[in-house]
Amino acid sequence: MSIVVNLDVMMAKRKISSGDLAEKIGITPANLSILKNQKAKAVRFSTLNDICKVLECQPGDILEYSDD
Repeated sequence: MSIVVNLDVMMAKRKISSGDLAEKIGITPANLSILKNQKAKAVRFSTLNDICKVLECQPGDILEYSDD
């Protein structure tokens, strides 16, 4: 079982680049890349909140549970 991060899908739907999103939510492009590429061990609620605010979406649009 694992959590799948669909951030790249929402970014494509909203037509926003990684650099732009990273700047708007106040994290480095490298940290955003870690999140997008399923390498993150955790995500702060404040970061998730900022991502949802910028992308105008719900946390469930970005995070998905997968039973491997």
